[in-house]
Amino acid sequence: MAEKFDPAPHDKYAEGVREAARADRRTSEDLKAGLNDTFPASDPVSATQPDKSKHDASQDPSLWDRITGVFKS
Repeated sequence: MAEKFDPAPHDKYAEGVREAARADRRTSEDLKAGLNDTFPASDPVSATQPDKSKHDASQDPSLWDRITGVFKS
């Protein structure tokens, strides 16, 4: 009997099922711990850091801005 045809090639860089489940469990545990630590707060817990806002960026000038600022009158 012929084997079943599988059109998708084997991905040698794909995570295994166990590693993916372990990473998912770790992320879930981290979020639960963060939620328990900040329970009475009104802001929800996030798994990632948000990008800097325009206000944050204006607070921290770039190296180029600092160098050119020295030469301004």
